[in-house]
This record gives sequence, C-alpha cells and structure tokens, in this order.
Amino acid sequence: MSANVLHIKEAFTLESGAVLPELRIAYHTYGTLNADGSNVVWVCHALTANSDVADWWAGLIGDNCVIDPAKHFIVCANILGSCYGSSGPLTHNLATGHPYFHTFPTVTIRDMVQAHILLRKHLGIGKIHLLIGGSMGGYQVLEWALAEPAAIERLFLLCTGASESAWGIAIHTAQRLAIEADCSWQDASPQAGARGLKAARAIGMLTYRNYQTFVRTQSDPDKDKTDGFRAASYINYQGDKLVNRFNAQTYWLLTKAMDSHNIARGRTADMATLLGQLSHPTLLMGITSDILCPPEEQLFLEKHMPNATYHEIDSSYGHDGFLIEFEQIGGILKAWMRF
Repeated sequence: MSANVLHIKEAFTLESGAVLPELRIAYHTYGTLNADGSNVVWVCHALTANSDVADWWAGLIGDNCVIDPAKHFIVCANILGSCYGSSGPLTHNLATGHPYFHTFPTVTIRDMVQAHILLRKHLGIGKIHLLIGGSMGGYQVLEWALAEPAAIERLFLLCTGASESAWGIAIHTAQRLAIEADCSWQDASPQAGARGLKAARAIGMLTYRNYQTFVRTQSDPDKDKTDGFRAASYINYQGDKLVNRFNAQTYWLLTKAMDSHNIARGRTADMATLLGQLSHPTLLMGITSDILCPPEEQLFLEKHMPNATYHEIDSSYGHDGFLIEFEQIGGILKAWMRF
C-alpha cells in the first residue's frame, strides 16, 4: 500500500469558473502496475469516505479478495472538496495564507473527475481496466466514462443513478439546514458547525438504513422505558462518530456537489441518449431495501446502457449494504469479471 499526495502547482479551473491556484489530490495505490498496464482497478469513493479503500471496503478489496493487489493495481483518490488530503475547505488558500473553510468554491462531480484524470496521467495509466463506484462514487464513474470513454474498459456501478433525484436533493437540503442552524458553521475553524454536522448525520442515517433495520437492531426489550432508548443512543453515537472524523463545511460543500449531478446537464443529448453512448461492459447492482438510491435508478441505467448486466441483492442494510454485503457483491463481481 502506498499513500501519497499529488501537488499540482498550477491553476485548476472549476466548472463554475472559479480558479484554484494549485491542486492537491490525496490517493492510495495497492499492488503493482503490470508491464502492459492492463491490470488497473480504480475505485471512486462516496461522500464521507477517504482514499484508503482497502480499509473501508475490506472484504472486497485486499489480499485474496476479488480485487487483489497481488493481481491488480488498485487506485483510489480522495475527491476534490473533501477533508482527507485533497484540496477542500481545510486546505490553505494561497491568497490568504489561511485555510479556505467555508469560502472554498463550489465544486461538481465533473470537477472531481477532472482532478482524477490529472492523477491518472501523472501515474502513467493509459487504460483503466475496471472503474468502480457506489453511491456518489458511481456519479463519478458515469461522468468519467463520458469524459474519457476510450480510457476505460469496464464499469461497476452500485446503488447509484444518472442524476441526483428530487428525494436525494430534499435529504441533502434538510442536512444543510441542520448545519446552517449551527451558528458556528461559517467560523474559521475545523470544528465549525460540529453540532449541525451531528444533526445532519442523524438525518442521513435514516436514509442509509430503513425501518426494518432499526426495528430489528435498535428496539428496546424494556416495555416500561420512557427515555434513553437504544435507537436514540445509536443515532447519537453515529453523529459523534462522524463529527470526530469529518468537517461540517466539507459535508455542506459535497452535498451541494451531489445535488448538481445530472449527466445531461449542459450537454445537448438527453440522459437516455448519453447512457446509450456508454458501450462499456457494465455491472450494475442494486439493493432491495435501499430507500436512498432504490433499484429503479439502476434499472433505468440497465434499460439505456447497451452492455449492462443488472443484479439485485437482498439485504436488510439498505443503502449501506453496498459497503457491508461484500460476500454477495464479491461473488457476483468475480463471476462477471470472468465473463
């Protein structure tokens, strides 16, 4: 495993027209690029993840897993706007000498992909054999496949869609309202908006899981209890856990980026036509209990992508199932990769 930061000391123009005077891209690699460069597996991560994919997707990526560094050269880059080493609210603004904090400019999924492309070129990768992304990571995969169709051979998309849904935008708006209700959220501090972030995470947890999961795992056996419920404790725990590792201004920024996701935005073709241009062999995966990005979104992709294969897995974990059900996911991916 190798953890690195690519520091590009040249201006990077964002889709909005704003310019970053320099760019940092944090990334991990695992394994070795083979002689003909044909073994690259690139993983695009979701909202609050980092570039250490072998840590947060252990069981799917790692020694003796379906994606194995003994066979594959695995790359995962931290997305632009994040707080895990890539340029974002916590990195320094050269113009002021201080971190950007809430003044970091708006970014889009396409901006993230353009940063990935710079890293691909820096690493000397001509072809990506398999490009993988779940949830927000899938947004990046679709945009990248449209931006550089010849540089990518295969796609693997989990719990994702061709555009952010009205449901997703409404959820993100509620989360940002929670952050904005914290009067500290625009402070020039890494801890700004911590209480708001905790509330935003609580909202998110209700969409990452579902009714059945909470009832099964968080119900209290004590029928006389009037306070201190297990479900409340769990939500508080999850909120504190995110606050301890993430940043509210980053969360606000990245949910805005998710809202802007629509592969047809600014393009002359409609969504169905654009998907029809993606002729890459593609594995699509949905989860029965996912209420955040339900199977109907992956079925829309299958309908319009000419070489797509769809699998739906049964899981009680909802949207989070794409991070948890690695045995089911790995089995399907392994069989498909032989194809």
